[in-house]
Amino acid sequence: MIRGWYIGASGMNAQQNRLDAISNNLANVDTTGFKRDIATSKSFSELLIRRTRADGVYETPFGSADVAPIVGKLGLGVETNELYTDFSQGSFKSTDTATDFALNGKGFFAVQTPDGERYTRNGDFFLGKEGVLLTKEGYPVLGENGPIHVDDDKFHVNEDGMIYAKDVDGIPVDRLRIVRFENERYLKKQGGSLWRTTEISGGAHIAEGDERPKVLQRYTETSNVNVVNEMVQMIEVNRAYEANQKSIQSEDSMMDTLWNRVVVVSR
Repeated sequence: MIRGWYIGASGMNAQQNRLDAISNNLANVDTTGFKRDIATSKSFSELLIRRTRADGVYETPFGSADVAPIVGKLGLGVETNELYTDFSQGSFKSTDTATDFALNGKGFFAVQTPDGERYTRNGDFFLGKEGVLLTKEGYPVLGENGPIHVDDDKFHVNEDGMIYAKDVDGIPVDRLRIVRFENERYLKKQGGSLWRTTEISGGAHIAEGDERPKVLQRYTETSNVNVVNEMVQMIEVNRAYEANQKSIQSEDSMMDTLWNRVVVVSR
């Protein structure tokens, strides 16, 4: 019965982690370029249950076998296996602001931070005092030649990310540094719509050819969070949490009966 407490508690912990992920998704439903997190669970190894009063072995032509027959399996609860990010495309929102960008396809903008190069899908940028294109946190947006400098917001950017100071017939200023990774699934969220690499994700490389997403100027990408789906999942989590809670209460009631009735009577 004590094992039942731990099984129920493991289920409650797993559902709590799911609820934390869902709550964070709902809190960022209006965050530009946000990608929803999904918590997955896995079960612990199962135990085979055998009859205890028929133990021993018997000989066979191929060796030996257990006398005790298998009567079933016993699960040992669950644990959170992974918290991963859904990188599916969000929808596009027109802004009519020249410093706003969206990526149509997989890929990331590169920005320079005090901790090194970081990556984002949030293209809600602005021009700093010195004509440097910045994120809302004040980090320079990187082109392939370094931080991007433009004189004013009259610049144009084509689908390939080439930046022109006045019009598309002029001399390009720079090209947006748009990167991809070998295993984008394993990028790590840092906060502030930024991502950093891990050993599993691999280093960043400039996206070229078919793997390079199209750049849309005067648009931003909305989050890929579906509020209705998240609310439905939140209800499911609450029901599962309550079911595990009730199982613990039932185990506690049985243990109370064992100690206060069976043990006392046997004395």
